[in-house]
Amino acid sequence: MKYAGRLAVAAIAGVLSLAACGTDDNSGDNTASSAPSTSSGGGDSAALSGTINAAGSSAQANAIAEWKKGFQSANSGVSINYQPSGSGAGVQAFIQGTVAFAGSDSALKDDKGEPAQADARCKTGKAINLPMVIGPVAVVYNLPGVDNLQLSPATIGGIFDSKITKWDDAAIKKDNPDAQLPSTPIQAVHRSDESGTSDNFTKFLKATAGWPYEPAKAWPAEAKGQGAKGSDGIAQTVKSAEGSISYVELSFAENSGLSKAKVANGSGEFVELTPESAAKTVEAAEVKGTGNDLKLSIDYATKSAGAYPIVLVTYEITCEKGLSAEDSKLVKAFLKYTASDAGQSALTGLGYAPLPASLLTKVQTAVEAIS
Repeated sequence: MKYAGRLAVAAIAGVLSLAACGTDDNSGDNTASSAPSTSSGGGDSAALSGTINAAGSSAQANAIAEWKKGFQSANSGVSINYQPSGSGAGVQAFIQGTVAFAGSDSALKDDKGEPAQADARCKTGKAINLPMVIGPVAVVYNLPGVDNLQLSPATIGGIFDSKITKWDDAAIKKDNPDAQLPSTPIQAVHRSDESGTSDNFTKFLKATAGWPYEPAKAWPAEAKGQGAKGSDGIAQTVKSAEGSISYVELSFAENSGLSKAKVANGSGEFVELTPESAAKTVEAAEVKGTGNDLKLSIDYATKSAGAYPIVLVTYEITCEKGLSAEDSKLVKAFLKYTASDAGQSALTGLGYAPLPASLLTKVQTAVEAIS
């Protein structure tokens, strides 16, 4: 279904500045008690204790860290261990049953058999994709003396497919007729680990630029380029390498002070990445999942005026039914908090965008069904 136009742009108007997050220790046993509690941290009406082990998207690591502080302040007996190992690794850890939920920058992928594998892990129920936060993807570059760079999807595709190798290439000049472009070699940097960010970025290229490879969490070896691990690794690599270009969540781009290119949407309009421009693309997304599975479809070729086309939606993936009793209680309590007004408000100023109101209501309903 289409998001209604009444989903105000203000829903995504958080200030975008994010600091990289460390890795939590991934250990501990899960226990739960039924003692009464007045906790406001998203739990049910019972005191909680135990450990939630989770892994996945590095893009949402700082959101998890902020949620962890808020939730644990009200539920001091709960430990949340989140390993920002990358979306692909997180999904596999969930399928293998070593974590209670996975963070992923893309929903479970049908072409890789992930939904069936995840359902099998859940045993008595289905795995569900729960969108929790929106993170626009910036095209970042390091080219001293060149500001306000504009890039069309075709040009971006050519750069990342190693077809455009110099900054003064004719295609880049066409996108930037008034810029003084140097002949500096282009160093295209991609994620070396499996990443939902890569999946979303290559979906954008496939939809808009004639990208010759299938979108995937793993970067296609045929496209070559230089790899860097994690969102923080991408930001650090671009910051240190003159002539480099990459893709990374806007929060990491801003935290690292990287230059961001304007990207042309389906109307050929070069659009700066802002909360408002990202909102216009999110408003056109559709829910493709069924029941409490809230897998989304984004129109990367959007023609909406002022819409920035590369937007990442990050999910929590868990079992609607089928977790152990201990994990089910703890995960449900934590996700109730992340999907609460308090949890979503905590994202403001962290480089993420809160969910639009109507989608948030669906997420809250889905979380309530976890048992």
